[in-house]
Amino acid sequence: MAGPSLRPHVHWAQRHRELFLRVDLSDVRNPDITITDNVLHFRAQGHGAKGDNIYEFEIEFLEPVEPKPVCRMTQRQLNITVQKKESNWWERLTKQEKRPLFLAPDFDRWLDESDAEMELKEKEEEKINKMKIESRVPKDPFKHLKKGYLVMYNLVQFLGFSWIFVNMTVRLFILGKGNMEIHLFSKMVGFLCLTDSFYDTFHTISDMMYFCHTLALMEIMNSLIGLVRSPLIPSVVQVFGRNFVLFVILGSLEEMQSKPVVFFIFYFWSITELFRYPYYMLSCMGIEWKPLTWLRYTVFIPLYPLGGLAEAVCIVQSIPIFSETGKFSLGLPNPLNVTIQFPFVLQIYLIALFLGVFVNFRHLYKQRKQHLGPKKRKMK
Repeated sequence: MAGPSLRPHVHWAQRHRELFLRVDLSDVRNPDITITDNVLHFRAQGHGAKGDNIYEFEIEFLEPVEPKPVCRMTQRQLNITVQKKESNWWERLTKQEKRPLFLAPDFDRWLDESDAEMELKEKEEEKINKMKIESRVPKDPFKHLKKGYLVMYNLVQFLGFSWIFVNMTVRLFILGKGNMEIHLFSKMVGFLCLTDSFYDTFHTISDMMYFCHTLALMEIMNSLIGLVRSPLIPSVVQVFGRNFVLFVILGSLEEMQSKPVVFFIFYFWSITELFRYPYYMLSCMGIEWKPLTWLRYTVFIPLYPLGGLAEAVCIVQSIPIFSETGKFSLGLPNPLNVTIQFPFVLQIYLIALFLGVFVNFRHLYKQRKQHLGPKKRKMK
């Protein structure tokens, strides 16, 4: 025959709307807590007064309660909150007049009726004060207009970079495959022919790339006027850095426009933005899609340094051309009679480029830890 069931020590307290039960069991496992016909049924395994065993009890409440209790476990105890169906003060917890031996008042939470009424009154006053304070805060009449603008901006940028990525990918496979079939005798020759197919990347993609990066100047303005919470410096570094390479280096030198490095710069840029802009667009609408969040804060890890390296290669390749043509070199008038060589400016810019990559990478990595890092778990 099974022995008599073990009952844990239970402490209780009440408010006008709630009942609080504290069950003195530690390391609780497999709790089964239900309310049927106004009777709370409890059964769980845990460590109590009789050691590690299965403990159970029943409480028939004095008045009707809601059938859905809320349970919260810690390592030392189990707390149960039960909502009363009507807000009033009970003279006792159980329907039976004689209090069960396992049940005792919870003096840590115990209040008399007058004290509970005072507490309830304070909560209501606090709620009213909070509503008054919120009513004093002026509402932004342009909130929906701003949100609509940000959604449209990110959507347009996403569509633009998607067109660039798809166009370049299709051309890569079509042109690359044709050249590789012609030169099957050598992998090296095939690779060289594949890079030769990149020569018209700039002429095919540049118009859309100009549009997207000119529009990207709005990101600096959005940050300046407080339309978005993004810090200003990372936005300035990225937007002006890319526009410098696109407009000053590639846009002004025809000799650079047929270089294979252009393909890699455009490709790395477009892949990164394929995840960044839809992430921001959904964030403006209050939507978070976890796979997209993971991609937005992960793909930058390989692509951002690779993009910076491709930009650096582009600048290094352009220095001899600027030296030969003297383009953008500035001669100062007498009495200084000094010429500022643009290739020297580019050499200084190379240092700034790597510093910018480091600053933005560090900023993005901090954001990644905030969005994807381990979160502290609350004990249940």
